[in-house]
Amino acid sequence: MNNKIAGTIYGMALGDAMGMPSELWGRQRVRNYFGKIKGFLDGPKENEVACNYTKGQFTDDTGQALVILDSLIETNFKPEAANIAHKLLEWADKENAFENNILGPTSKVALQNFRENIDAKKFTDQALSNGSAMRIAPIGCLFHAYEKEKLANYVYEVSQVTHTSDITIAGAAMIAMAVSSAMENDDFHQVLKDVYEMETISRVLGAETYSPCLTARTQIGVELADKHRGNDEAFLDSIYDIIGAGVNISESVPSALAIAYYAQDPNKCSLLCANLAGDTDTIGAMATAICGAFKGFNKINPQYIEVLNKENDTDFLHYIDQLALARGK
Repeated sequence: MNNKIAGTIYGMALGDAMGMPSELWGRQRVRNYFGKIKGFLDGPKENEVACNYTKGQFTDDTGQALVILDSLIETNFKPEAANIAHKLLEWADKENAFENNILGPTSKVALQNFRENIDAKKFTDQALSNGSAMRIAPIGCLFHAYEKEKLANYVYEVSQVTHTSDITIAGAAMIAMAVSSAMENDDFHQVLKDVYEMETISRVLGAETYSPCLTARTQIGVELADKHRGNDEAFLDSIYDIIGAGVNISESVPSALAIAYYAQDPNKCSLLCANLAGDTDTIGAMATAICGAFKGFNKINPQYIEVLNKENDTDFLHYIDQLALARGK
């Protein structure tokens, strides 16, 4: 399992860093500026979010995922909301995340409220953004695919600091389950089956919103993947136009799952997500983590691994070892 866990962690960082330069730009602007993204790039100075990063650096998606792991390691993998919140605030202050517009809309308000000792649940119950899902992939490494209810409850406990709505819990649980199932199965249709079962189990844990069905939207994305198999541009056009690539979890999670299904390879997946436009780093982090879990660390381009190790002040092996030790506890 270490190969699959390493594939998840490095896959997440790969998709995040590859998608960073085009983050939150429209599809035509991405095409006009980059032509086609074929590898790691510096964040353009014109991009008010990506300008904070250089070639090969991951963003807040992977950063927050590792912060949550730091908290879980400290608490013996028993989620403590206050500890997670403190760790996220420390990270945000260190990264100047509030000033540099790095934090997502929901996390920004929730963490500021926590700092000021204000109960944010009324706000987090209405969350529609993808912050819960963008950082959840490593949690899937802790569970077997059959442990769906256990995983769903764990996702809620980890996410509740910033996200407590039904769709944000369901979206995060579906990404975590995709990783869990991808680690164990060599048929992506079985991965999707496990993911589809997860929404019903997890959605009831959060406060009700008037949000669409994530499973139905993912199934449309999978149909588009099958329809355009072999034509990457047509597939990305259809995902962007029909499913959406925005920061709402109802767009980004189904898109990430559909792209992971289409690519099934972490290297290809990271480039597809980077060229999609929209919330490229987040969709890339989620989708490529799933593909990394599916194919394993040894299928990721070694040159990508070298860059990620060089450009990020992170001991990836530490997190891989800790997840391997905690898996199945």
